[in-house]
Amino acid sequence: MASSPSQVPVGVDPTRPSIARIYDGFLGGKDHYEVDRAVMRKINEAVPEAVDIARGNRGFLNRACRFLAAQTDLAQYLDCGSGLPTAENTHQIVQRANPETTVVYVDNDPVVLAHGRALLEENDFVHMTEADIFSPSQVLGDEVVRRHLDFSQPLVLLHVGTMHHYEGDGAAGIMRAYIDALPSGSYVVFSHFFDPEVPELTEVAKRIENILVNGPMGAGRFRTRDEILAMLDGLELIKPNALSEPGLAVCDEWWPDGPRLAPLSLAARCIVGAVGRKP
Repeated sequence: MASSPSQVPVGVDPTRPSIARIYDGFLGGKDHYEVDRAVMRKINEAVPEAVDIARGNRGFLNRACRFLAAQTDLAQYLDCGSGLPTAENTHQIVQRANPETTVVYVDNDPVVLAHGRALLEENDFVHMTEADIFSPSQVLGDEVVRRHLDFSQPLVLLHVGTMHHYEGDGAAGIMRAYIDALPSGSYVVFSHFFDPEVPELTEVAKRIENILVNGPMGAGRFRTRDEILAMLDGLELIKPNALSEPGLAVCDEWWPDGPRLAPLSLAARCIVGAVGRKP
C-alpha cells in the first residue's frame, strides 16, 4: 500500500479518492489508499451488501465478453474506462477464442495507465491509451485507437460501469456520438447504476448515490430504466436470458452461468446491463 511520496506513482494524488481504486477495492484488489478506503467504509456502512454491485458488474462484463467472443467473429474491442487490471480482463477473455483479437483500453486514471501498460507490454494485440471517455471525439480521434482499430469493420464498444460517473444531462448524447461512429454490425456492452423506481430498492440506490455524489467522489448517479435506455438508442438489444424480452437486465441475471442457489441482495438489483447490436 503506497503511503509515502516515494511510493506514490507519478501523477497520482493519494489525497483524492479514485473510482477505479474503489472499484478495485470492492473486487478484492490492493491498489488503493486510505482516502479510497474511507469512501468504501461509508458505502459499506450505508449498504453492507454494496460489494454485490461491483461483483455483479464484473460478472456481467465477463459473460458478455465470452458471449461475443464465442458467438461473433468480431476481433476488435474498444474498452472505455477499463479500470485497474484484475482477474479476467477483457483481452484475456476474448483472446481465448481468438488470440489475435485486438483490444484497446482507454482510461485517464494515472494508476490504471501505469498498471495497464506494465501488464500489456508483452501482448502485441492489446494497447492502452489515455483519453477522457466522456469526450467521444477525443477517444475516437485518439492516435492509438485509430492505429489499431479499423472503423470500416464492425467492432465491440464497452462502456461498463462508466456513464453513471458522468454528471449532467448529456449522457445520452455522449453515447449517441459513440454509437453513431460504429460501423453496422458492431456491438455495445453497457452497464449502469440503476434506480428501479421501487421504494425498497430506490432507498438502497439513493443511500449509495448520496455518498458518491455528495462526498469527495462528486459523481455516481443511479438512473431510471428510461434514462438508461435513452443512452442505448439506435441499438437492437439482445435477450438478457432465455425467459426475458430483449432489453436491460440486472447484471447478475444477464445470461447467468447457472441457476441461483441464493436470492440476490437488494444492492445487486441496483445495477443493470445490456448488450446491443448496431443494425
